[in-house]
Amino acid sequence: MNEKFYQLKITLTDSQPAIWRQFVVPASISLDRLHDVIQIVMGWQDSHLHEFRIGKLRLTEMPESSSDDKEEYLYRLVDLIKQKGRAFTYLYDFGDNWEHEIVLENSNYPENDLPLPFYCLDGARSCPLEDTGGVYGYENFIAILNDPSHEEYKETLQWTNQLLGFPENEHFDPEQFYPDNINAFLALYYRWSRDRYHHLWE
Repeated sequence: MNEKFYQLKITLTDSQPAIWRQFVVPASISLDRLHDVIQIVMGWQDSHLHEFRIGKLRLTEMPESSSDDKEEYLYRLVDLIKQKGRAFTYLYDFGDNWEHEIVLENSNYPENDLPLPFYCLDGARSCPLEDTGGVYGYENFIAILNDPSHEEYKETLQWTNQLLGFPENEHFDPEQFYPDNINAFLALYYRWSRDRYHHLWE
């Protein structure tokens, strides 16, 4: 039986202009692996807890015994999402509350068009930096970086450059989007996890 592939679009909720990615994964991907792919395509650092919300299900990596959450690795995407247009939620960092909407755009993406089982097709804008306070905190962060007269400009710029390893004359650009870089990381991830997916390409 040939593997099916899903084309998904993930959008950071309330981001203006929208921060989004369009990408393809095997329909049979487990949700723990989908989390890995989302972290790569968005540009997050996997430094915080996360969960998926699909209908009434809350799926996470380490559910508490006292909660109704389920372990995400036990579920595969194709068993939960089948219909084109169906949407579900991915929440990253319960403090900053980075909420994403994921929509199934194509439930049968052509395998012949894929160089690898995980592939980023398109997107827009940089991923926010971690620990900037959620969408609205990030917008304030960008406003400070765009205003050299702001009293917090120098401190914010210094923190940003230290975090990213930038020299003083280089600055974070919130409009940058590099799909080739994302796909290079996805290729490395595929090599790391190919014991699980090698049968797709035999």
